[in-house]
Parts: sequence; C-alpha cells; structure tokens
Amino acid sequence: MTHIVVLGSANMDLVAYASRAPGLGETVTGREFRTAPGGKGLNQAVAAVRAGAEVSMIGAVGSDQYGAVLRASLQGAGVDIDLLRTVEGPSGTAHITVDDEGRNAIVVVPAANGTVESLLPGDETLIATADALLLQLELPLSAVVEGARAARRHGVRTILTPAPARPLPPELLAATDLLVPNEHEAAALTGIADPHGAAEELLRHVPQTVITLGAAGSLHAARGTDPVLVPAPVVDAVDTTAAGDTFTGALSVALAEGRPVRDALAWASSAAALSVQRLGAAPAMPYRKEIDAL
Repeated sequence: MTHIVVLGSANMDLVAYASRAPGLGETVTGREFRTAPGGKGLNQAVAAVRAGAEVSMIGAVGSDQYGAVLRASLQGAGVDIDLLRTVEGPSGTAHITVDDEGRNAIVVVPAANGTVESLLPGDETLIATADALLLQLELPLSAVVEGARAARRHGVRTILTPAPARPLPPELLAATDLLVPNEHEAAALTGIADPHGAAEELLRHVPQTVITLGAAGSLHAARGTDPVLVPAPVVDAVDTTAAGDTFTGALSVALAEGRPVRDALAWASSAAALSVQRLGAAPAMPYRKEIDAL
C-alpha cells in the first residue's frame, strides 16, 4: 500500500456560518457554529488515508481537551500518530467564518504547532519509509526545511503546499519536488496574477507545480513539458474550507500510485468537489469509493 507521511499542523477548527463575513469593526449575526478537527497537516493526512493510503503524521498537539480530540480524530481516521507529540499548553486553533457562497476567512493561532521547530529522533526514519512527504507552512519554517531535506536524502517525493503564503527560502525550494499553491498563493509568491505566468516563474525554482484554481480546476506545469489545465466537476459549494487540502491529499496518493498527471489531477479534483458539498474540513473529506464513483 502507498505510504504517505505528513509533517504538519493539527488545529481545532472553530467555525461560524453567516450570510457574509464581517468587515473591520463590524459584527454580523451567524446562523450556526461548529467545532471540528482541522489544520492543514491533519486535513491532508485524513484526505490521503480516505483516498486509500497508509498515512503517518508528525506534528504536535497541546495538553488541553482539544489535543485529546485531535489525537482521537486522527487515530479514528486510521492515521498513525506514534510520532505526533503532545506538548504542555494549548493546541492550535483556527477561527473560521464561512459565508453563503461557501467562501471562508480564517485566523490561525499556532500554539502547540509552533513548538515543532525541528525533527526528533525517529522522524527522519519514518520519512525515509514514505512514498511522499506532505508539507505546509503552519509549522515553523525550520522544521519544514529539515523535513524536506530529510526526504531528499532518502529519495522521497516532497509535496509542499505554500500556505499561509510567505517567501520561501532557496533551501526549501531546492528540496521540493512538487509545489501546490492555490492561485492566490501563486500570485503572492511570484507577483504575477495570471496562473500561467505564475507557473512559469515558479518553474525557475521547482521542477513542477500544480496551481489550484477553485471551480476552474487545476493547472499543472513541469519543466520541459506543456502546461496541462484540468477542469473541476461542476458542483454547488457550501463550504470550501478544506478543498485545497483534500485535493493535495488525494493528489499525493494518485501520483504515488503511478497515475498519469492528467488522471491524477482529475481524480484529486473529484475529491475536492465532493468535499465542498459538505460542511466542515476533515469531516467533509470523501472516501476512495466516492472519488472513484464521481
């Protein structure tokens, strides 16, 4: 079975649903509130395990009640959490507003995630067993760089989601095999609004990239090949909170299984399309049989 390792964040999502997000200094009335496990690392881990992979997660949760819930959620989903640390203090939280169009605005408080500044003994050994390592930017950059370098030493494909968007150090880019930003992150990284132009600029630093375009699908670009634009299924979105993480988790599984790029993108887009039709992050992610059916 394909083995995916995730080095990333785990947060408790605190989600308010309202007709629209408030502006600065403004209060709006919401219609519903939910809590659910989330964080880009946890989300990608759950997406990958539901897509059919064996998944292990490296990261940290706090010693609070949220930490216990996050550990139980990952374990219940079938994710190996032997190297998920528990540290004294609060777990990470994400404060999310979702509007009637399914769009979201998010404030992340890292808390326990911020303590993961480097790999611990055993982390690199686990990474070496993987078919792919999934990385994001909700952990300290020092740990992300160390994880990518460890994967490179062992010939493990590194897939990086550059979110929250920030300048990426050359040593991280040099150890990244596939960069998966959304169109806004791609623009922030390159200063180029057009996804095709942004992809061309990103290829100066990484061998290949996939830029997710929301309802328009995804754009794959690799050095020495023509770009590939794959449309997404047309659906009515109710919550887009974890669509990108669902896409990346499913994509990592498809690529590790050796699927052609176009097929892998279409399969991952189907997974994301299913997730946006449901409320929540990890709870909304589809299982392999659902992705295959779509």
